[in-house]
Amino acid sequence: MVQSNRFCHFGGSSLGSAPGGGGRPARAEAGEPSTPRRWSARAADPSDFEAWDGLFVAYCDFYARPATAEHRRRVWSWIEAGAVRCLVVVPSGEAEGRAVGIAHVRPCPSALRGATTGYLDDLFLDPAARGGGAFEVLLGAVRELAATEGWEIVRWITAADNDRARAAYDRVATRTDWVTYQLDA
Repeated sequence: MVQSNRFCHFGGSSLGSAPGGGGRPARAEAGEPSTPRRWSARAADPSDFEAWDGLFVAYCDFYARPATAEHRRRVWSWIEAGAVRCLVVVPSGEAEGRAVGIAHVRPCPSALRGATTGYLDDLFLDPAARGGGAFEVLLGAVRELAATEGWEIVRWITAADNDRARAAYDRVATRTDWVTYQLDA
């Protein structure tokens, strides 16, 4: 269930629980592993800033990009304003728990489609949280946000040499035939 959240314009969901709550692990769909989920995803709120900041710095470090205090304040201001939706993944049962992963998603008008789609700018998990289902829960929250917003697709890019991320993305999404270009101003 999606709830409103003034801070991020999207409420999180307890993706780690089966419909109806009760704290039961979600049942796996056909073809999915049947291990219980240990994670929940929700919209970031102001109390997440410290954890977000550490994760965002680590993300920028991974891509060898600067993460100055000014840069981080600017990105956080976009999140506060709702221009970028920030989803976080936390340990299940800890709604106010410290985030171990972040996803930045935004609406992206598509003239070709005549509709607004979603664009996943950034996704990062603390290395200690990788391989335990947090990624799938976070991507599930992105999918739920897209459905709530009426976006028929969400697109993103990753580095060609980011083999671990590409293997994970290949499990949950369709690789397109589109090639990305960049025009520097």
